[in-house]
Amino acid sequence: MTSWTTIPLLFLLFAGRTSAQSAPASPDHPSHFAGEQEIEDAAKPFRESRFSLESGITYTLAELVNLAEEHNPETRFAWENARAQMDALGVARSELYPTVSAVALSQTNRSEVLFASQFDRQTVQSFDVALDLNYTIFDFGGRAGRIAAARANLLAANFAFNDTHRKIIYEVTKAYDRLLNAAGQVDAARASLKNAQAVQQAAEDRLKNGLATLPDVLEARSATAQAQYDLQATLGAEKNTRGDLATAIGTRPTDAIHVQPIDQLAIPEAIADSVDQAMDQALEQRPDLMQQVAEIRRAKAKVKEAHSAFYPALSVSAGPDVQSLYGLQQQLPWAHTGDLAGGLELKLNWTLFDGGARKNNQAQAQANLRAAKARVSATQDTIEDEVWRAYSNLETSLGQRQAATALLTASDQSYTAALESYDDGVRNLLDVTAAQATLARARSADVLARAQVLSSLADLIFETGDLMHSSARRPKP
Repeated sequence: MTSWTTIPLLFLLFAGRTSAQSAPASPDHPSHFAGEQEIEDAAKPFRESRFSLESGITYTLAELVNLAEEHNPETRFAWENARAQMDALGVARSELYPTVSAVALSQTNRSEVLFASQFDRQTVQSFDVALDLNYTIFDFGGRAGRIAAARANLLAANFAFNDTHRKIIYEVTKAYDRLLNAAGQVDAARASLKNAQAVQQAAEDRLKNGLATLPDVLEARSATAQAQYDLQATLGAEKNTRGDLATAIGTRPTDAIHVQPIDQLAIPEAIADSVDQAMDQALEQRPDLMQQVAEIRRAKAKVKEAHSAFYPALSVSAGPDVQSLYGLQQQLPWAHTGDLAGGLELKLNWTLFDGGARKNNQAQAQANLRAAKARVSATQDTIEDEVWRAYSNLETSLGQRQAATALLTASDQSYTAALESYDDGVRNLLDVTAAQATLARARSADVLARAQVLSSLADLIFETGDLMHSSARRPKP
């Protein structure tokens, strides 16, 4: 007997050791464990399901935003969360209706019954079909409070969904603006390289004619090499920004994204709204603020639900039962009976003493309500500060844009004049290379100033909560 019980115990112990998850054996090597390959295989469909951009197409910002809203997983996560809250509201509303359950039972009982001086065998077969109905007639606002809380949660989830779109649109817009700047810097670097090569060619020609010295040529070659180095740096930065934009959209960084050149986009020259109007707009429509306002509504519903616990709740229960019995006693024929049974019950439940649980629960709900209101006030202050900062940065960017335009014009004229004067022999090479370097910086500053205006405008639109309608506000090419 002992051997037969020991074998199953040893088998179960061995199986538990082989199938149980364990920690890595040592800290200096990666761990390989049971189930590792299953998880890796399960991850493959997620990687293969990602979409790809069409090659050879120049995308506008609006098109890229639409792709991000459709394919970025954050939008689906927020959407599913809102759907879950909608279902939770349905669960809360179900308390307004009665619950009905059905039970079917069949059983057989056999026993020996003492009759006079002997035992007789008795067999009873029963069939029961019963309904159980329960309904709360009134509870002084308990159900209404739970329904209002669930409705507030749904509103908060909807605003969170909209805020997710706002953040994704902002992320795509910022990545798009960075790519515009990087692509513009590449064009500026190519133009600066071309200018440096022109200066070097002029120095080489003058050296052949005996009008320049070898140090002049070496200086020009050094300037060309520096321009070539700067071009490679801007090309690398452009690749990185294309990867950032692809990630924001929800596709692979290897997908080539073609956008319009920054010099083909209209850059605004002034702000249409005042800072007070921008602040008012933010306080009226920021989804994250509206989400917190919905939290106030939920907290109020919780206070109502906690208050209802001080009052009784009246409910009714009904349970009709259709019963069919068959009985057989020894040496007697089968007997049968059937009937409709059941009961009706009215129940008044009133908690008279609970050790202060209801009082503390109500105090907690009221404290949560006050905290929710304070949080909204704090968020309003933060939003006003964020709008003010974004508005100020946009004003600064617009001023820098005008200065960069003037700087580029002056630098281009200075470079052209210096190169012509050098060809005429009235200026030295150092003056030309200095003018060429100044022009290169001016080109870069002009591109950066354009991009900063667009980026600052995106910041302001994001802070005012108007990014989902930004297509009507942002200048189009």
